[in-house]
Amino acid sequence: MYKHNLGAQTIATLRDRLAEENDGEPVDDLLLYRKAHTNKHTGLIDDGVVRDVIDLIQTQKEDEEIRLSQLQTDMDATSTASTNLSRIRINEIVASSVPKKKGRLVGLGRRSQSVPPCAPSSSVDPAVFMDQLKDRDDRIAALETRMADQQAGWEETRRQNERMMEMMKRMYPNEQFP
Repeated sequence: MYKHNLGAQTIATLRDRLAEENDGEPVDDLLLYRKAHTNKHTGLIDDGVVRDVIDLIQTQKEDEEIRLSQLQTDMDATSTASTNLSRIRINEIVASSVPKKKGRLVGLGRRSQSVPPCAPSSSVDPAVFMDQLKDRDDRIAALETRMADQQAGWEETRRQNERMMEMMKRMYPNEQFP
């Protein structure tokens, strides 16, 4: 049995409340997991398994931030880019680390399977979203055209190779060619 401290509140309600407190920005699952299992009176996580999982996730997050920082340092010594991981990456670390029971992440309840974590939120302006879709469709069309051109080039190269092989066979009839 995993102990949480939500009371009558669901994990989804807590997620929404934390997002509201964060100026409408969604919070990562690590913060949600920590908040759901922290005792309000003592400020500690009572469940030993959950405490260990949170420590593991925090360690993995810090290791990845260090690697990201080293990569940025190696690539550009003057870089001032943030080494913080994205919310989506933190959620991936949580999903891979939290124990699962009956196909669900223990302590995070049911997660909406129909909406991926990177899906646009309902607050996105439909006109902006449609523009983004149009841009993506244009990029796809350009890539398809480029692929068709490459395919035509490969076909022409293949035909030239066949003609050269035929010429070689006529010029050197006693030789074996593949």
